[in-house]
Amino acid sequence: MTLLTLTDLAATLPRHARLLGIDPGRKQVGLALSDVSRMVATPFETVKRGKLGAMVAHIRAIAQQHEVAGMVVGIPLSLDGTFGPAAQAAKDWAIALAEQTGLPACLWDERLSSSAVNRMLIQEADLSRKKREGVVDQLAAAYILQAALDSLPSAEF
Repeated sequence: MTLLTLTDLAATLPRHARLLGIDPGRKQVGLALSDVSRMVATPFETVKRGKLGAMVAHIRAIAQQHEVAGMVVGIPLSLDGTFGPAAQAAKDWAIALAEQTGLPACLWDERLSSSAVNRMLIQEADLSRKKREGVVDQLAAAYILQAALDSLPSAEF
């Protein structure tokens, strides 16, 4: 399965199917779910990054349980918008994940998503580094997914 544009991904989705937002970090992977109307992204969970097979099985289970029909995977472009080694690694991982789960996927620019979430958690919630550790990745996934959802006109759903 190849990667799609967000517009093409939205066009393939059945009515009331959810999207899974993914923030693929080196140590942890943040996950977020859209609602069935695909208007709101909600943090779901943070998973330790391990072998791809374990992640595939986990995402398949989530997809079946929550009626997920597609994935929006964050891609860490460089600050100047260029495609560096981290972006290539995320793209390769997203392609392998899409192929093995059978779920269509698109990439979404995640520049500064974790920074924005950390800043919000510090300034608004006054959370310590230890408390932020457990939620920052899933909040970043929700941030990425919400940006993708907001970029599409509601008529596309």
